[in-house]
Amino acid sequence: MSDAADHGFMARALRLAGRGVYTSDPNPRVGCVLVRDGSVVGEGWHRRAGGPHAERIALREAGQAAQDAVAYVTLEPCCHHGKTPPCTDALIESGVARVVAAMVDPNPLVAGQGLGLLRAAGVAGESGIMEPLARALNPGFVKRMAQGLPYVRCKLAASLDGRTAMASGESRWISSEDARRDVQFLRARSSAILTGVGTLLADDPSLNVRLDRMDLPGLEPGETVRQPLRVVVDSRLRTPATARMLSLPGGTLVACAGCPPEAVAVLESAGAQVYVCPDGAGRVDLESLLRHLAGQEVNEVLIEAGPTLAGAFVAAGLVDELVLYLAPHLMGDAARGLFHLPEVRCMAERFPLALTDVRAVGPDWRLTARLG
Repeated sequence: MSDAADHGFMARALRLAGRGVYTSDPNPRVGCVLVRDGSVVGEGWHRRAGGPHAERIALREAGQAAQDAVAYVTLEPCCHHGKTPPCTDALIESGVARVVAAMVDPNPLVAGQGLGLLRAAGVAGESGIMEPLARALNPGFVKRMAQGLPYVRCKLAASLDGRTAMASGESRWISSEDARRDVQFLRARSSAILTGVGTLLADDPSLNVRLDRMDLPGLEPGETVRQPLRVVVDSRLRTPATARMLSLPGGTLVACAGCPPEAVAVLESAGAQVYVCPDGAGRVDLESLLRHLAGQEVNEVLIEAGPTLAGAFVAAGLVDELVLYLAPHLMGDAARGLFHLPEVRCMAERFPLALTDVRAVGPDWRLTARLG
């Protein structure tokens, strides 16, 4: 098959994989297309953890037509027993002639072994076609497997002069209704939404996904919208047991440092998980918290916090991506800024950004940038 055809069918598999952005967590988003004699005979995408993988769905659709077909998969087929049997077994049994993976699975349980088993069984196996796009679909899964850390986005809304609240703390609403709705899609794709206790005490936020099932591609009739884990950074455990988020669907984790057992018990009885972080001079060690979340299969974290906590994550080098909604108004010098950062004394000490996307969202502009 020609190189152009390989790319065309892999592009189709990537589009299928994208349907799982809001449903597959904590599993990766994966698509599969089966092609025989230049025609698609089966296709599928991974919808939900515990459900069938993309390869098995495509094979079921193809039936006998899978014999001598080419399987285009956005991630190397699994070769271990998890919640479902290995996809390598199903591919070998089906009689496919060739498997093309966009990327090798970074999971140490697979990591090239899936393709190796296929080749040992006489199935041609290769990887690397459109790999950057495949990686972009699963930034959190890839980073968690490679580094033991989730992919971290920091979302902020600011005026055109970079202000996030008035001096009094008033901030509703800086951005437009369109921008606030757009944030709901960032929440829906995230494994966890993280904020600080200052924001919790000031606003008593819900930090939930407020979208209808019909808004999210990939959800079927009767399926409920998945609610990300809510995470509160609260060194001295000031979170009240009456916090709104504790009564909402989905879990809440409160991270503290050196907390009294009785205070922990009160919050746990209110429904929270409490993570007592290794002592970092009386503060929650942010990297330790992220590693703890990764251990709970958290792939993508969305930070929605004030300038102190957001600045601490940036200064620690723990933020992968900024998403900034800029509203077309000015708030003046007395208003609060975006980040509390260490003093930047010269141009060489700036925090460099690489803009990856700029687009209008209603009357606002959404800027997406990578750090580093």
